[in-house]
Amino acid sequence: MRDGQLKDYKKKLESAINDALVSSPQINAAIQGIREHGYDVFLIIEATIGFNSRGSGAAPAKKLSAVRLQLTGQDEKFLRSLKISPE
Repeated sequence: MRDGQLKDYKKKLESAINDALVSSPQINAAIQGIREHGYDVFLIIEATIGFNSRGSGAAPAKKLSAVRLQLTGQDEKFLRSLKISPE
């Protein structure tokens, strides 16, 4: 795949993530609640999107040990609003 095609797919993925956040009823309700209390909301989410070729010349994937994250209740609520299970 050409670099131009990867850039196009990356833009489509970025757009899909943005659309999912903008159309989330839970996020919109939370933002509206904050605004009703007299605050402006600035939401900045940083994501790194990378690509690795799975071609025949690629090295076999290494098995990584499991990592357990310490999540707060707010972390879990946010992940669920993005339709990501924190478990």
